[in-house]
Amino acid sequence: MADTLTDMEEDEDIFDLGIADSLLFQKNDAPAKKRKKIIGLDDLLNDLKEEQKSKQNKSKGAKARKHYKDNDDDETEISLSKAVDQFQEEIKKIDGQNDNYNGDDSGNDISAWGLQVFGPQRNPSPVAYSDLGCSKLVQTFMNHKLNSLVDLSMERGESFLRGLLLNGWLSNLVLKCGHLEESIAIWTFNQFLYSSEESTMKFSCEFWCSILLYNEVDATPIKIDWLPCYSLLKEALESFGFLLHSHGNVASSKESSGSSACHGPPSNIRSWIKFIGACCQVRSRHHIFSISETEELIEVIICLFIDQQLQGLSSILHESLLSAMNFFTDEEWKNSCQRVAKSLPGRVPKDLNCLRMVECIPSVDTRGKQLKKAVALEILKLCFHEKIGDAQDALRLLISSNLKDRNCDFFHTYLYLVLINNWFTFGTPSNDQAVDQMWGTFLQKCSSQISNNDFRPYAQEVRNRASYLLKAASRVGSF
Repeated sequence: MADTLTDMEEDEDIFDLGIADSLLFQKNDAPAKKRKKIIGLDDLLNDLKEEQKSKQNKSKGAKARKHYKDNDDDETEISLSKAVDQFQEEIKKIDGQNDNYNGDDSGNDISAWGLQVFGPQRNPSPVAYSDLGCSKLVQTFMNHKLNSLVDLSMERGESFLRGLLLNGWLSNLVLKCGHLEESIAIWTFNQFLYSSEESTMKFSCEFWCSILLYNEVDATPIKIDWLPCYSLLKEALESFGFLLHSHGNVASSKESSGSSACHGPPSNIRSWIKFIGACCQVRSRHHIFSISETEELIEVIICLFIDQQLQGLSSILHESLLSAMNFFTDEEWKNSCQRVAKSLPGRVPKDLNCLRMVECIPSVDTRGKQLKKAVALEILKLCFHEKIGDAQDALRLLISSNLKDRNCDFFHTYLYLVLINNWFTFGTPSNDQAVDQMWGTFLQKCSSQISNNDFRPYAQEVRNRASYLLKAASRVGSF
């Protein structure tokens, strides 16, 4: 009984008043805190008003600072603008815009190479020929039993031959017969020079090249009733709008660019170039060009390299130029090389086009190197107004020049540097140590007397090219 009462007393400890009072006190504290927060709303409202006033004061200060900053930016911009203007004025003085670097007779701006070699096209004048229907080839087919299937007539002779041409059968038939008739020869010649159809132009040129270059062993030579002459090819080139046939003012090619007339080159120029190369390769079998005419063709081909519109034809231009240079015998070439070299410089102005003219000459064989050297020397003579006899005389004048002079003409110095380098590189090996020493002195002068912060036109080009050549010559022990 006593144990039972003791257990009940322990169980009733959970109803102890102290614990209950603490719970009651916790419940009673919450409303007291809420009342305290309600009472503090006035204080919160005052704090909010003070924060708004503080933000307004800060925004006013920021606007004031931005205004001061804008004024500072304006002043900085003005000062920078003045500095840029002053810098530009200094650059103009350094550049010598009053034609100080152009030379007193050139009048040309320094620019990239390229001339408009072709101007307005003229109406073509194809060579007259007899009726193709009367040709033996067409007549033979008309009398053949196969004509019963085709029903070919004389009026359809040209369309019949055109089909043979485009399918490659015309050259096979001519080669098998061993005879190229005059009417067919003239008709195909007109097609590759004056036809506006790409396929007809292409296959007619290939037809002529295959006939001219046919050289089978033990084969019967092909009889050709008609061969074109130089005057016909020159006339065709002039109808294309070629402008550099005569020496003189090349500026006419630039002035004509503003005309509304149709300017060349036409797509036929590709066939013209390929045909010239083929004709130069068959001198032993067919006499088409004379020595003087071939010399002029070399000049024309080199001039075509100067037209940037023809850069895509560089490959066939090189092939044709090599064929023209190999047209001559060794004895003939000695004189022809000098005549071409003397004639070429007068066709272009004394600017970067001169260098382009020298660079485009292939140096894969002895004749190309000889022509390259000769043309470079003749351009040098023209630049120095014929006051020099060779590159050695030019070096003497250049060594005596003052590269530190404010009015130094670095553009022409660059031209002289490249031209003399071609004269040295592609000429016969020199055993004259004095000339080699002069060349080394000039290169040393160009690389050392021009500072790397000299921004006058072509000053850095002269310095860099001279430094490169000097290092290259030092490696091979030239100096």
